Amino acid sequence: MNILVTGGAGFIGSNICDKYSSLGHNIIVLDNLSNSTGEFIHKNSLFYKKDLYADDLECIFMENKIDVINHHAAQIDLRDSVTNPINDLRINIEGTLRLLQFAVKYKVSKFIFASSGGAIYGEQLYFPASEEHKIQPLSPYGISKATIESYLKFYKDYFGLNYVVLRYANIFGDRQGNSGEGGVVSVFMKNILKNNKSCINGDGTNTRDYVYVKDVAEANVKALDIINSDFFNISTGIETDLNSLVKLIKIVSESDSLFIHSEAIKGEQLRSCLDNSKARNVLGWNPEFSLEEGLKYTFNWFKYNSK
Repeated sequence: MNILVTGGAGFIGSNICDKYSSLGHNIIVLDNLSNSTGEFIHKNSLFYKKDLYADDLECIFMENKIDVINHHAAQIDLRDSVTNPINDLRINIEGTLRLLQFAVKYKVSKFIFASSGGAIYGEQLYFPASEEHKIQPLSPYGISKATIESYLKFYKDYFGLNYVVLRYANIFGDRQGNSGEGGVVSVFMKNILKNNKSCINGDGTNTRDYVYVKDVAEANVKALDIINSDFFNISTGIETDLNSLVKLIKIVSESDSLFIHSEAIKGEQLRSCLDNSKARNVLGWNPEFSLEEGLKYTFNWFKYNSK
């Protein structure tokens, strides 16, 4: 298949491109390199350096027969979405709508969308949250993800465009930058390697559901084969508090690096954990890496690749 991966030069997207290419698919990468130097662009891919709102975006579809769009390009900074919601809207909502319009025009068979379980469920009413949990985003970023999911249903109902929504938990792993929902792992590990102290916001009891990026890439493979349009939590279903995460990072890094506590960030989600039963039973996916295993692989990657 010919697969257009938006954000394919980034942390998650480049790992997905590697997996797709290893299975024999042809990869077209769209990325503006705002969060990347381009070093992770797959060597066998066709690369377009463009924004989602570029005037000539359509040329990608005119020059290539796209079978599947895997959409990971986004404004991913939740805090920035609060201070600059118009920019978040332009990139995440308007940019995605442009892709959907081209998908219909050029008869793309499937649209895979990277959503966020933590951002759209907000402060959860129960744990772990299933896909039926109330949608109650607390930020423009979460609102944009939920809005796009609604648009996807419209494009399916009105135009027949098939879609798969992957509602991610907190992703961490090789090639990660400091932003995004799992960026704390990258920050801590880089500080350890530079012998710098790390700061824990609040008392460290905030919880997240950490899933390794290689498992996420495999979920995007499974999404290619599912026939029906649907949405899935991509998670471990395990709730881990920040203090426990720090202990594991110290173990895998064999470090006694200094961690200090500071004031909690106002409005930061207290707990997040997603039920992955539907992904296991319907998508045929389940995470293969434990948190400690994923952290070990991630630390080794940063150890030998950090600049």
